Amino acid sequence: MNKIKMVTPLVEMDGDEMTRILWQMIKDELLLPYIDLKTDYYDLGLEKRNETNDKITMDSALATLKYGVAVKCATITPNAARMSEYNLKEMWKSPNGTIRAALDGTVFRAPIIVKGIEPCVKNWKKPITLARHAYGDVYKNTEMKISKKGKAELVFTDEDGNETRETIHVFDGPGIIQGMHNTEKSISSFAKSCFNYALDTKQDLWFSTKDTISKKYDHTFKDIFQEIYESEYKEKFEEAGITYFYTLIDDAVARVMKNAGGFIWACKNYDGDVMSDMVSSAFGSLAMMTSVLVSPSGVYEYEAAHGTVQRHYYKHLAGEETSTNSVATIFAWTGALRKRGELDAIPALINFADKLEQATISTIESGKMTKDLALITSLKDVTVLNSQNFIKEIRNTLETLL
Repeated sequence: MNKIKMVTPLVEMDGDEMTRILWQMIKDELLLPYIDLKTDYYDLGLEKRNETNDKITMDSALATLKYGVAVKCATITPNAARMSEYNLKEMWKSPNGTIRAALDGTVFRAPIIVKGIEPCVKNWKKPITLARHAYGDVYKNTEMKISKKGKAELVFTDEDGNETRETIHVFDGPGIIQGMHNTEKSISSFAKSCFNYALDTKQDLWFSTKDTISKKYDHTFKDIFQEIYESEYKEKFEEAGITYFYTLIDDAVARVMKNAGGFIWACKNYDGDVMSDMVSSAFGSLAMMTSVLVSPSGVYEYEAAHGTVQRHYYKHLAGEETSTNSVATIFAWTGALRKRGELDAIPALINFADKLEQATISTIESGKMTKDLALITSLKDVTVLNSQNFIKEIRNTLETLL
């Protein structure tokens, strides 16, 4: 067959450890034989980030703003152990955090539904999409350890030099303080991304915070969402036959357990971090979770929802066989290729992305899968494949579909 031609490049962000190995396997087996792949390539492996003083991460984000669609491999956010292992100049920040801030985006994560991998919550029948605000809160916090008695204050000095003060706590001994912030601009972008994504996917939208306790911080989120919904989206939602619903985060957690799914659940940054892992694990596996960062200006960055699979990478380096699940990384590529096809009006590219996803799911449903899925599947007599053979088996299925 003739290779599918692309017009505009994808921004390709390579990553670290085992997912970097899978990244190349996916390209070699599932993409390059069928697509004349055009990418603007950035190596976000930890060595290259260290070499460029992390400039390459911001360069990749700026390229995404230029081209509109990116696909990203999982990357390491270094801790103290990584500082020594990679001989780093400093403890570089999370690439995801840098990219999310640059794109002003919201992260949407949804489970990949496969027969034979049943959700732990028996009444979940449809995917639950988590929409996570990707700016501020605890991820941009300032912290302080208090060693003795004293008064902690929250102080804001405006541009004219005027101060506003609130007492946080009067300490009678050692303790800790944490300061968080957000901006109305970022919250508004978060709200619009959620409303637009709900309209795009024709799904109801939930939003939850703890405004009864956080009467200024969380209440501001609630108010901005409501104002934007009423002024810009209410009629569009009614025309689409979908609803917007606000509730407290604890009520949402209780409700989600009894719901059949098929909706978007919007959460603040930390809530979304925690709840997306809960939802993905309950549906089966983090390796079976799609993740896309969407900016209100219509820029998309697709990635896997999981990490770099460090343990498997060390086994791989030792020459041992691994059985690493590559589904989320494959779906990052298909999501990016489909969106590129939609934006550039290339039906063949959209169709290929659909077929590759179908081939991936069909391979698993035929009983051929990686070890992590074999441990939780209800299918009988399954075949456990190693990392490379699983991808090769998907290619065999893809060939029949094409």
